[in-house]
Amino acid sequence: MDTARFSLVEYRFTKVNIDFSTTQTSSKLALELNPQGKFFSNELKYELTFNFWARASSEEGSDTDKQVVHVECKAIFKLSSMDIPEYFYANSIAIIFPYLRAFISTVSLQANIPPIILPTFNLSSLKDRLKKATTVL
Repeated sequence: MDTARFSLVEYRFTKVNIDFSTTQTSSKLALELNPQGKFFSNELKYELTFNFWARASSEEGSDTDKQVVHVECKAIFKLSSMDIPEYFYANSIAIIFPYLRAFISTVSLQANIPPIILPTFNLSSLKDRLKKATTVL
């Protein structure tokens, strides 16, 4: 059996901004996910920064959106070599997304409003964005 080429070391929610006063609980939310990464080659460490936004329209037909939720999660992965495997980009996002999803649901539930429950997403489209947004240090 082959050893894993990378593993999750830790994750943290570094920013959490929530403003439910700008929207009704029945409002439709536009969701945005933005991954970025830093590969520390001398440590074989990859830092994934995963940002999530939920925005609600300020009024019917308006192009202006109000930010309701912004959460930033940082995850540290340890790699076994200097080469980042191609599948790492999609898999690292898929590994951390359930933690982000659960956190957002829990925080919104604790606010005593109907919780924001993110649907399951096919996140494979984010792998190219993450690869392009990766800096090697």
